[in-house]
Amino acid sequence: MASFPILLLPVLLLATLFSTPVLCYINPSATRVQQDAAQASAYGTYIVFVEPPRSDTGEDAHRRWHESFLQSSRAGESAESRLLHSYSEVFSGFAARLTRAEVDAVAKKPGFVRAFPSRKLQLMTTHTPEFLGLRKGAGVWSDAGYGKGVIIGLLDTGLHATHPSFDDHGVPPPPARWKGSCKAARCNNKLIGARSFVGDDDSGDEMGHGTHTSSTAAGNFVRRASYHGLGMGTAAGIAPGAHIAMYKVCRPTGCDDSDVLAGLDMAIKDGVDVLSLSMGGDMGIRFDLDPIAIGAFSAVSKGIVVVCAGGNNGDWDSTVVNDAPWILTVASGSVDRSFSAELRLGNGKRIHGEALTQKKNAKASTRSSYPLVFSKARQYCDYHNVSSIAGKILVCEAIMTKTQKSDIRNIMGAGAAGVVLFNDETSGYTTQLQDYNSSVVQVTAADGLILTSYATSRESRPVAAFTYKNTLLGISPAPMVSWFSSRGPSSICIGVIKPDILAPGLNILAAWPPKADSATGPFNIISGTSMATPHISGVAALIKSIHPDWSPSAIKSAILTTSDIVDNTGGSILEQLHMKASVYDTGAGHVNPAIAANPGLVYDLSITDYAGHICSLLGDHGLARIVRNSSLTCAMLPKVKTAQLNYPTITVPLASTPFTVNRTVTNVGPPTSTYTAKVDVPSTLVVRVFPKTLAFSKAGEKKTFSLTVSSHGVGKQEFVEGSLRWVSKKHVVRSPIVARALVLRPPR
Repeated sequence: MASFPILLLPVLLLATLFSTPVLCYINPSATRVQQDAAQASAYGTYIVFVEPPRSDTGEDAHRRWHESFLQSSRAGESAESRLLHSYSEVFSGFAARLTRAEVDAVAKKPGFVRAFPSRKLQLMTTHTPEFLGLRKGAGVWSDAGYGKGVIIGLLDTGLHATHPSFDDHGVPPPPARWKGSCKAARCNNKLIGARSFVGDDDSGDEMGHGTHTSSTAAGNFVRRASYHGLGMGTAAGIAPGAHIAMYKVCRPTGCDDSDVLAGLDMAIKDGVDVLSLSMGGDMGIRFDLDPIAIGAFSAVSKGIVVVCAGGNNGDWDSTVVNDAPWILTVASGSVDRSFSAELRLGNGKRIHGEALTQKKNAKASTRSSYPLVFSKARQYCDYHNVSSIAGKILVCEAIMTKTQKSDIRNIMGAGAAGVVLFNDETSGYTTQLQDYNSSVVQVTAADGLILTSYATSRESRPVAAFTYKNTLLGISPAPMVSWFSSRGPSSICIGVIKPDILAPGLNILAAWPPKADSATGPFNIISGTSMATPHISGVAALIKSIHPDWSPSAIKSAILTTSDIVDNTGGSILEQLHMKASVYDTGAGHVNPAIAANPGLVYDLSITDYAGHICSLLGDHGLARIVRNSSLTCAMLPKVKTAQLNYPTITVPLASTPFTVNRTVTNVGPPTSTYTAKVDVPSTLVVRVFPKTLAFSKAGEKKTFSLTVSSHGVGKQEFVEGSLRWVSKKHVVRSPIVARALVLRPPR
């Protein structure tokens, strides 16, 4: 791979050209009290298979049927307090807290099929490694040695060096090529680099963001990690054997682009393999005016994979940031876990919610229901006369502001029994958790409609009660695109699908410095594309460990072409309104690290290819700013149009006139292998691939194919999606195809 020198612009010029990057996370400003003790140790969690109910098949009927098996529970405890989860779709059955004797009693009841103890799952970085198919001692983790020998550099807010996530047990010394230095409270084989670029020598983390992202990418194994008892398990980063180098480029007031570029510069010099940036600037900034795009190009030219957050600008079109083709851009999705709290209504309905403050459930004999109140005039919990709310549960719309949090604190101080916060229409089914240090349960927008309707109904006394369920796994559908995750297409480079990939970013548990919040730590739960980004950085490190000679583009291709396009129900991945997510929500799909290291074929790109593309977009002026190599001019380079860039995703014009793109794939699988083209497109598209078969006789062999697309009868659709799959006996290499009305927005 060709490399080019890095020439940093003067600070004064930077100040005039660049906007200030911001961290791509949503800070819940969480505080809380210690959770009460766990349930009695005599209980175990059992999964019980039963026959389905004979009559009504509704959700309430299933739950009542399942509760009927638990009537022999201990005195003073109701069946519903023992029932952890009721299954009606994946199978007929339930999960419950039972003693061995109670299991024997349940087994004698008509309708029982079988029961078995629930396994103790390893909840690692909020359970995400397990959710992503990573298993200790097996698969890609074992093949990659957990990422050993790879250095992940993070540009962030610093790092709490003495956190147990950064212990170096089992981590070998860094490779000899490492040239960096470490100025931290503790440096070891795990934390090999720590430097500050914000005007001091303190690489510590007073905000928490950098500690969280670092441990998500490459934190070591930490047993009995939890957030005050929630999500209990063994925490670990996606590449727990990799080395960490922290470049502190952000203050509490933000991240100056000059500091960001200084950190990028040093990271390249130091010899990192992967760069993780959970920050972003304004939308629609030309690449030659974007500090991250410029710095990332320099890093990629040195063989470094650069992974960046796609932004938290919400679900509007063209809100994605960090959209340069040489960057691996990450969107945020959910995981299959809930910090469950249930609201039982007086009419018998049960509303599933979540809460980060969970109290010990009252016994059935003492549990009380409270009046449920919703006021349209006080929709956001802005109650000023608090004397009338004592002993009531208030229903409010969540707006996640400091003012609302203060109002809730006043409400609870005045004796309210609790608060239910429902999502707005935009958030939909994305419940982004905050800790209110009191009885506050958060529910979806759909359940908010049910609650407000019930609370304002003509019933003489609408009432409700809370039941806390702690941590439930196997929640579906998952993943689901987070409401805040920025969407494509790129307004600068509409012919390249951005974001590139979807990864876990909602309610992520990872390391946290105690000084960042006295009531939080050593782990915290926060959300954002900031949290999704280090998941992909860790995956890139695993692939780099197995394939140290692969280019950044090859690693990106491997991640994209092996991604999943279905959720854990087997259906299409959904967005926050439970509508089918588009390619501009998810990118190529949801990351699947278990197979990404063995993709079969890759779409590779050289720095010369990228430079030719920059010429096509921005001419010599843009080339000089980004590539920084005075010996290169656009006259020397082929101008590579966006559609012809050898990217692992494909975008063509939505037109009746046939349009052809060419792609080249490299064999990284078995030396002798044959791939057949499979096209999945709607009837409004006609797609032809030539040749339809690619036969390889050796590793590293390249084959070029053409793909021609035309459309008919699409009406006013802005774009149409499909896919191309190259299928062999051992591999499926999938690329999204988008036929789009290519209307470019003028860059700023």
